[in-house]
Amino acid sequence: MDVSRFRNSPSGRVVQANAGGVAYWAFVPAPLPPAFPPDAELMRVSSQAAYALGELAALGRGLANPHLLIGPFLRREAVLSSRIEGTQAGIAELYAYEAGQLSAPRAAPASVSDVQEVFNYVRALEYGMERLATLPVGLPLIREVHERLMQGVRGGMAAPGEFRHVQNWIGHHGCTLVDADYVPPPVPEMLEALDAFEGYLHSFTDEYPPLVRLSFIHYQFEAIHPFLDGNGRVGRLLTSLLLMSWQLLPLPLLYLSAYFEWYRPRYYDLLSAVSERGAWREWTLFFLQGVVEQARDASDRSRRLHDLESKWRERLTGARAPALALKLAESLFVSPILTIPQAQKLLDVTYPTALRCVEKLVEARILQPTSGATYGRAFAAERILAIVNDPVRSDDATYRFPAPSIN
Repeated sequence: MDVSRFRNSPSGRVVQANAGGVAYWAFVPAPLPPAFPPDAELMRVSSQAAYALGELAALGRGLANPHLLIGPFLRREAVLSSRIEGTQAGIAELYAYEAGQLSAPRAAPASVSDVQEVFNYVRALEYGMERLATLPVGLPLIREVHERLMQGVRGGMAAPGEFRHVQNWIGHHGCTLVDADYVPPPVPEMLEALDAFEGYLHSFTDEYPPLVRLSFIHYQFEAIHPFLDGNGRVGRLLTSLLLMSWQLLPLPLLYLSAYFEWYRPRYYDLLSAVSERGAWREWTLFFLQGVVEQARDASDRSRRLHDLESKWRERLTGARAPALALKLAESLFVSPILTIPQAQKLLDVTYPTALRCVEKLVEARILQPTSGATYGRAFAAERILAIVNDPVRSDDATYRFPAPSIN
């Protein structure tokens, strides 16, 4: 690590350590919160983010069945957060994997291990949301989430659920502790930093707005890098869990991974800039702009999914479809790829009855066969997949995140 880049940083200190007889430098982030005065632009963007998040929260509370949206949003986050770490699985492949189908309609090829990694993200976030009822967001919950994230996948042998006992580092493939781009705190300093980090999670004594605090927390976790693998994904999971724990959202509808993925080089550069020169303002503006953009995007997708569900219900009611077909159509918002046996299990009916329900949805252009095979066929609600995965807004204009107003 080039110590000259970090030596004068107001965000932490450099320390010298030794591993196997090799001396190296590491960076130890200072405890939160940082000391930087909010300015007019920061307060303006913070207010925009809070307003956009409030609109999304109101939309979630006002929907007749908002839980139909949780599955698609959570899986989109799982795909994009894992993609930042290098996986190639897409949303259709994830749904196909959950349906027991390793191929998916018009999906790019992905290895089973990649899809398993994304699926673990879904499981970890679902587990974390359940645990919020009995356990506050802190180090125990973070370890539990990490354990589920890393089970049976790449890095799964790297002590799932345990903070690291050895030094790790970040850099190009094949680099060492000496020439790494960034070396997080050695283990003793890491444990001290985690203790202070947990204290900040549970303390609201500073005057910063909650979303600004979230930007601090996201950076700090990345800087501490307490696990041997999976730190980036756990850090993004942590943001989602805190939004619910702090009651900023009633449901898990906002995720920032799409924004971070689109601006991946900028994302990493700004995290590094905080460590190197205390660029808290630039990082916080970037983070808040992400909240604005993703809250608006989530509101747009929520309305489109809700409108689609209403349209399908009207279509099936008009065609005098049985109640079982209506129930099956509703279930597609949770799992938009299914087989006849899965429909049979979901509806608790005989195979012929399940087949008739699926055929009714095919006739109504709600489901489409994923192949021409007759045995083991899967069916997809491609309209749901398009809304969840589509970078196009409801006005049919190509939607790309506007560049944050950062100098």
